[in-house]
Amino acid sequence: MNSRFAAIGIVLMLIFFFGQRFLKTVPPGFVSVAVFFGEVMPQPYPEGLHFPVNPLYTWVDYDTREKTLKEQAQVPTQDQLQTKLDLSVQYQINGAMAPKILQEVGSQAQAVAVYLTPKLRSLVREQGKMIPNAEDFFLEKTQQQLETNLEAALQAYLEPKGIIVKAVLIRDINLPAVLTKAIEQKKEREQAVERQKAELERFRTEQLQQVAAAQAKRKAAEEESQQIRIIAEARAFEIREINSAASKNSAYIQIRALETLEAIAKDPAAKLYFINSDSPQPLPLMNLGDAFQTQR
Repeated sequence: MNSRFAAIGIVLMLIFFFGQRFLKTVPPGFVSVAVFFGEVMPQPYPEGLHFPVNPLYTWVDYDTREKTLKEQAQVPTQDQLQTKLDLSVQYQINGAMAPKILQEVGSQAQAVAVYLTPKLRSLVREQGKMIPNAEDFFLEKTQQQLETNLEAALQAYLEPKGIIVKAVLIRDINLPAVLTKAIEQKKEREQAVERQKAELERFRTEQLQQVAAAQAKRKAAEEESQQIRIIAEARAFEIREINSAASKNSAYIQIRALETLEAIAKDPAAKLYFINSDSPQPLPLMNLGDAFQTQR
């Protein structure tokens, strides 16, 4: 009887001290690897509650969610210039291979430091040697080719080691200072040429406007001259017709003379004299009497 109570007491004591260790909760997006006295258990524990588990296990958790590694690398090109690239690698840990990772390199951070980072730097240098000139990094074709080559090479190398590479992206490109200065100078020259083109275009536009204004003025002058010519021709025609009519009709001349005399008669200083009674037309003599008296 006493031995039974002793056994129950030992069980209760184990439950009290080790009760929590019979449970294992794995957070969402993680896997846990169990270690029993230095031996890595081959099967990882996925997210969720696990019961019962060996209370003597120790646990190593691995985050299997997608992550981004940001890296800067100096890339040599065939023109012997060094270009600094800012890269991003999107990756995640293969949860099924977490025990293998733990056995070979250790934690998740160690796996990235041992496998991913050095391989990325090596591949970037190798890919750069196939690029003729540093400024070619600004070509969209070059960037896409570099990203594609890096992604394929990293996937082939890292997947057997438990790291899944999703994408490689080029965030920024920093060319060598000498090349950057040359590009800036080239850009300044291009901008100066564009400004000269704009100035020439403005001058050409102004010249076209002046030519158009001159043509408009010339056209207006031609129209005015044409109008004057038409009026003059009409007036000349009128005079010719009058002269023709006068030469054929003596009464018309007498009527015109009388109209003239009527206009002269309105001047109080004018005097009319007839040479003789037979003259059909009076002879206007203006102020001749006053001049005669003055001479006397």
